[in-house]
Amino acid sequence: MDYSSDYSSGGIGILAGIGATFFFIYLAILIVAIAGMWKTFEKAGKPGWAAIIPIYNIYIMIEIVGKPSIWLLWCIIPCVNIVFSIWLINLMSKSFGKEEGFTVGLVLLGFIFWPILGFGSAKYLGPSAAEAQQGGFGNNQFGNPNNPPFNQP
Repeated sequence: MDYSSDYSSGGIGILAGIGATFFFIYLAILIVAIAGMWKTFEKAGKPGWAAIIPIYNIYIMIEIVGKPSIWLLWCIIPCVNIVFSIWLINLMSKSFGKEEGFTVGLVLLGFIFWPILGFGSAKYLGPSAAEAQQGGFGNNQFGNPNNPPFNQP
């Protein structure tokens, strides 16, 4: 049996080149998005390196927006996490004085909108969660770190 082929292996090289190109484009987009999230965390007074740690970055975002730590559990449960993650991103954009349109941008085009939030002129206004604005989840006596500076006793 003759297993030789008349097809050349040039097509494989072209496919490998296309795959490598897409990989490097994806890597560049990922680096830009992480850099934007890094700067956003630093603007909020949190460590920027937290943006690269997968679950810890959600926890830091929860602290930034002023929600209780139980939200971390809601953000990692399948199906429930979709709702809570979008809600968290909405509170994040509101903490920087942005509107719901910016939230849509963060959800759908995060690689563009995280750098806008991080490197742009947006300033951290404090937690946007209603509980934090009202003095800290109903129990001010425990010294909640999520309270904005202007509401502390």
